[in-house]
Formats: sequence, structure tokens, C-alpha cells
Amino acid sequence: MKVSTIAIEDAVGFPLAHDLTQVDAEKGTKGARFRRGHLVSEGDLPVLRRMGRLNLTVLDLEESEVHEDEAAKSLAEALRGEGLEIEGPEEGRCRLVSLRKGIVRFDPETVKRINLDREWSFGTCPANAVVEPGSTVAAFRILPLALERASLERAVEAARPFSVKPFLPLRVALVTTGSEIKAGLVKDTVREKLDRKLDELGGAFAGQRFCGDGAAEIEVAVRELLAGGADIVICTGGMSVDADDRTPEAIRRATDEVLFRGVPAMPGSNLMLAKSGAGWVIGAPACAAHDERTALDRLLIALFAE
Repeated sequence: MKVSTIAIEDAVGFPLAHDLTQVDAEKGTKGARFRRGHLVSEGDLPVLRRMGRLNLTVLDLEESEVHEDEAAKSLAEALRGEGLEIEGPEEGRCRLVSLRKGIVRFDPETVKRINLDREWSFGTCPANAVVEPGSTVAAFRILPLALERASLERAVEAARPFSVKPFLPLRVALVTTGSEIKAGLVKDTVREKLDRKLDELGGAFAGQRFCGDGAAEIEVAVRELLAGGADIVICTGGMSVDADDRTPEAIRRATDEVLFRGVPAMPGSNLMLAKSGAGWVIGAPACAAHDERTALDRLLIALFAE
């Protein structure tokens, strides 16, 4: 890469080596009119003359080099997947921006592989994060002004597309267990919390059954709600090791397969997930009744974005 000073007429097609500042005394403004790396065009020449610029410092790239903006755009196109748009490039920077509400999916190894090359700086939001339209999912830049083409090729080869999966319009039902709640001695507080979660995820409430502590009664309620069109049935309470905790047994009897019971997260470590045909059945520990956010929230996000 060579840096040269040449007449503006001869600079057309070359990238600028630095920002060009324009001062407007009448408006009282001062700022960069052309950014470093900007490719000079014929249309820029009248503006440059008004700025008093007759000569420019430009870059002359070797055949093996790629300008920072071109390199950033090439990587952005390799990374852009479903539900994303590209903002940039500008000064070697690009962003992947979400077009919709949903959950971010990407391979973290992609980020690691690209960042192994110190000519790139690549940052992202957390994997499986929930984002809104306009949220930045990833941002990266090229640190030098020009990049060896081999470095760009390695980055593009390592890239796997990012995506934002939209939430599915799922119907969620509740099986509220516990003789004290069924008898009206204790108020159920899960329903109001679930309504807030469904508003966030775009889901619909599909009904509620109140059951005692018997496994048979809970099993019947789960089967009825699934048969009535619920995509997800959440059974609350009775998930621990007390003598009256029969919910896991009822879920096993009402479903085809238990995927897991117990997660490395608190509150909500006794969380359970099972499959029944096309439907899901969740066993939610009692913490769902008094904590606004538990392991249940992360599970619902994953199921809604399946």
C-alpha cells in the first residue's frame, strides 16, 4: 500500500488516506465532509474545489490488498442471515441489525475463528439473546486501512450466517397443582406472570386447570389441554421431593418422552421438559409463583423460537 499526493482530477477512483474537514463559517459548522477511505468520484470534484482542495492524499493499493470498506462488506454479506440487514460499511465498520423481534442464533466458533486474525475486531450480542427491531446483533471492523486478500478470504471461509428467529404464535395452557390452591386457601399467582410473558413472546393463553396433588388428576388435565389445542402445557408446583410432589410422575404418564429434568440454573433448577406428539409439557417449580424471572423464561424463549 502506497500513500501519494496527487491532483484531485487524478484522484478519481482512489480511496482517501484521511478524513477531509469542511468548515462552513456562515452556518458555524465544522466536520468531516469526506471520511478516510472514501472513494473519490467525479461528483466530488466541485465540492472539493469549494473546500479549497486541489490535491489529495490517496491510497494506492497493491493487487493483493482489499480496501477496508470492501472487506467489511464482504464479511457482512457472508454473515447476514434470516431477519438481518447490513448497516455500513463506514471506515471499515459494519453492523448486522435485526429486522424483527426474535432470538439471535449464531455459532460462537465463527466469532472466535475470525478474531484469531488480529486485523479484525468482531463483537456480538450474547447467543440466544432476545432482540427488538433495530437492535445491533453484531458489529465488526477492519483495523488496518487495507487488508490482505488472503486475510479476507480466511474470514469469509470461517463465517457462518447469523439469524434472528421470529417467535412462533404458540398457545400456552396452565395446570396449577396443589390442594391448597384448588381449595381456594392460597391464590394462584402464576397466571398473571404468564400473561406478561406471553405478551413479550406473542403467544396466546389456552386455558387453565386447577388440580390437587394426585398424579392421575394432573395427567388428565394435561391430556385435556393438549387435546384442546395447547402447544405448551405448563404444570406449576409439585416438582420437588416432598411426599405430595407428584407432578413429574404425572408428566411422564401424559407424554411420550421426557427430555430432561433438572437444569444448571437458579431459581428453577427442578425444571422439567417432556414431549407429547407435537406438544410440549413443562414442569415448573414453585419459584415460578413468586419470582418474576426463572429458568422457565429461558425455556419458553427457546420453544417459541424453535
